[in-house]
Amino acid sequence: MGRDIIIIGAGPGGYVMAERAGHNGKKVLLVEKAHLGGVCLNWGCIPTKTLLNSAKHYVHAKEAPEFGVTVNDVRFDLEKAMAWKTEVVETLRGGVGYKMKKNGVEVVKGEARLLGSRRVQVGEEVYEAENIVIATGGSPFVPPIPGVEQAHVVTSKEILSVEELPASLVVVGGGVIGIEFASFFSSLGVKVDVIEMLDEIIPFMDREQAAAFRKALRGKVDFHLECRVQAIDGHDVRYVDADGNENVLPADLVLMSVGRAPNVNGMGFEEAGLDFDRNGIRTDEQQRTNLPGVFAIGDVTGKSQLAHSASRMGEVALNTILGKADRFRTNAVPWAVYSFPEIAGCGLTEEEARAAGYAVETATLPMTMSGRFLAENGKRGAGSVKVVKDADTDVLLGVHLFGGISSEIIWGVAAMIEAELRVRDIQEIIFPHPTAGEVIRDAMFEF
Repeated sequence: MGRDIIIIGAGPGGYVMAERAGHNGKKVLLVEKAHLGGVCLNWGCIPTKTLLNSAKHYVHAKEAPEFGVTVNDVRFDLEKAMAWKTEVVETLRGGVGYKMKKNGVEVVKGEARLLGSRRVQVGEEVYEAENIVIATGGSPFVPPIPGVEQAHVVTSKEILSVEELPASLVVVGGGVIGIEFASFFSSLGVKVDVIEMLDEIIPFMDREQAAAFRKALRGKVDFHLECRVQAIDGHDVRYVDADGNENVLPADLVLMSVGRAPNVNGMGFEEAGLDFDRNGIRTDEQQRTNLPGVFAIGDVTGKSQLAHSASRMGEVALNTILGKADRFRTNAVPWAVYSFPEIAGCGLTEEEARAAGYAVETATLPMTMSGRFLAENGKRGAGSVKVVKDADTDVLLGVHLFGGISSEIIWGVAAMIEAELRVRDIQEIIFPHPTAGEVIRDAMFEF
């Protein structure tokens, strides 16, 4: 057949797997209809974090006098921030291209169609390989609400190209994407309202921390929980609250961020006999589908809509192809929201642990117990760490953070949970001092 692996989609699942496979001597064809890096690099993870960092610089400059630094005429230049975002994206996109070339990965641009267990069509060409990997990702889901077709109603993709700051923004959906954009715009002085149909934002976040986090967000954000949008009438967002009352919010810009849907249509999956539904392609722990030699990884599986999950799934699929024992484990997948302040978590929340039947014990400490956190964030620096353990075995079940650089230290928790460490084992690990991360260890002594 000539090739070992054909990968459809060059996002963080596809390109990472292609790189690893090429490094292992496999002959790989990578098919991408748009840009290398997929949604994450081009319209998701990277551009949003770049803009959020610019906003954080602005907020830090405004707060600098508290730390003995006087800054005059602090202004935010959206045009320059957008230019830097574009430069970062293009630089990293070039880096992905270099990795593909370095590892001998052949890249073809075009829309792929699955023809069965061994064949893929791109344009007029038909390619064959021993293994096919579907890494087609997902797209923003836009509910059928009257008025969503208007130009000022956008998704997470279009909002990354706004040319001027709106006076007001209504975010429909209080998940990760919605909260990150709410944080970005509100910290720049934009009036932001978030409408969420559930009774709390970030559904997988610890509920105690979620309530505290909403109050700690920099800038002005008003949350409307247990509310459902009925229509977008011009610049008026009409919604019904938990009591059935009709309300109206004016908005210069409306962001629809109610979730993402897997990209499964128009690529021959149904005709090929692939097992999938609107939630994604069904796979086992090795990422195998029901078709021999066909794997699926990343958002298109519906398992975990995180870039790092997609990359790990790709590694699991490759190891399976290479004959190495591996499986995608879901118990220690860290998540992070890069808002201001940041939030992150790994493992079970207190509510999830109790629902799973564990005898649960928890311990909580404020982030200000860390000398470095206090020194760098001041007294206004809100945040906490919450530890969840199995009271019967002392095994760590989860750690949940908000404040500071939570995203940069949560990986350590993933390692602890993967290793099934007990709290008393973690108490013996030496953390550097002073660091924000040592508050995790300190919390282990609260039991």
